[in-house]
Amino acid sequence: MTRWRARIGLRTRLVLAFLLVAAVSAGTTATLTYRKARTAILEQAQDTAVSSFRDRVSDMGTPLPVEPKSLQEQLRQLARQGKPHPWVVFAEYGSVRVSSGTSPVSTVITPQLRRAALASPRSGSFQRVEKHGDPWLTVAVPTVFRTGKTVRPTGLVLYAVMPLTDEEANVRAMVTAARDGALPGLAVALVPALLAARSVLRPVRDLRKASQSMGRGRLDTRIQVKGSDELADLARTFNESAVALERSVGELQDAEARARRFASDVSHELRTPLAGMLAVTEVLDEDAARLAPDTAAAVRLISAETGKLAVLVEDLMEISRFDAGAAELNTDEVDVAQTIRKTLSSRHWTDPDEIVTDLPDGIRARLDPRRFDVVVANLVGNALRHGAAPVVVRLRLEPGTGAESGTGSGGEGARLVTEVADSGPGIRPEALPHIFDRFYKADSARTRSEGSGLGLAITQENVWLHGGTIRAANGPQGGAVFTVEIPLTGGEVTA
Repeated sequence: MTRWRARIGLRTRLVLAFLLVAAVSAGTTATLTYRKARTAILEQAQDTAVSSFRDRVSDMGTPLPVEPKSLQEQLRQLARQGKPHPWVVFAEYGSVRVSSGTSPVSTVITPQLRRAALASPRSGSFQRVEKHGDPWLTVAVPTVFRTGKTVRPTGLVLYAVMPLTDEEANVRAMVTAARDGALPGLAVALVPALLAARSVLRPVRDLRKASQSMGRGRLDTRIQVKGSDELADLARTFNESAVALERSVGELQDAEARARRFASDVSHELRTPLAGMLAVTEVLDEDAARLAPDTAAAVRLISAETGKLAVLVEDLMEISRFDAGAAELNTDEVDVAQTIRKTLSSRHWTDPDEIVTDLPDGIRARLDPRRFDVVVANLVGNALRHGAAPVVVRLRLEPGTGAESGTGSGGEGARLVTEVADSGPGIRPEALPHIFDRFYKADSARTRSEGSGLGLAITQENVWLHGGTIRAANGPQGGAVFTVEIPLTGGEVTA
């Protein structure tokens, strides 16, 4: 049923429903009219025939015992006087059977009618029956003789049999007329059905277009309200909701812009004093060995916290540039394996017990060396801090649809894949969907940590800037696995 509704539009369903109601109404009216008219026509013919036959029988004098020939002549005379149609009259007296027709007995006179006639000698009885699909009226009137107030049956029962074919033909003509009139009526009903469907669908269509427009970001979209019915109320409600949504989104955008501007301004203002503080802490670090133990510990703590603050400020400024759309790529063709080795070496991550590399030479690509350095450094540093050694750094090229095996060409759709995996406990499943959120820390119990919670967010922004994707997962043997895929637009693999 749902699939059927999906294939048929709302306009068609409304028109079909309208026509169905019209058809049911016409059919119900025609049925009731047919029943009433049929009953009226048949009862009129029936009442006329029964009354006339009773009067004729009561006026007829029949000597007893019955003489068949004389009785047959009387029956023929009765038959000629039949109303509203000629009758065929039958008489039964003991074993004597006489009729005004060619057959002395009738096949439409039922035993029930005979019993009813004998049970009601004063008034007789009648019955409508069908024989071979044709309707018949049968009337039974017993003859009686009166002695004062006493009425006694003579034993002679007269039956009038009258066909009702003319009445049935009239009824069928009425049915045909009703049927023939229903089809034009449905055709005429199609016009108001289309008009009604149009009046209903126009506001619905406007609402759909307005919703699509709002979905594309045009929050100032409004619907013209016409009338005062339920659809007009729906349009007014939509407009009120659109106004509230536009106001709320505007407030959120203003608040977000203020927050970005605040973070950018604060970061910029902190940069200069932090530079001076870092210079001072470097001098203090060099002299810490000659200071008292407590003073040396305090100096080292200040130096470490100042360094963290400097990293946080740099991260905030980088995020601000991404939010403002000011981040740009300065690409160059590089040997990717050499670039990764340089990143590890500059940070002194060269211990083979801690870092294991699988970096095939000869993979060249156009990348922003500085931003790619940030991606690798953040992922490896995150693995060392929150995972466990050894940390494996892998590099590979996944050829696209146009790659040819053994040629060294990246081909259309080729991707540069960098994978960083650690040997730690992995990432909790509930933390995976939020691992790249800003300021998110997988271990919520840690109120203080070496990281700011911005490293992975900055990593993701840099990957997106290259047109790539990054995903986090847990390896089959445990440990977190971060996979970076960057499409190659012009890089080549050289043997």
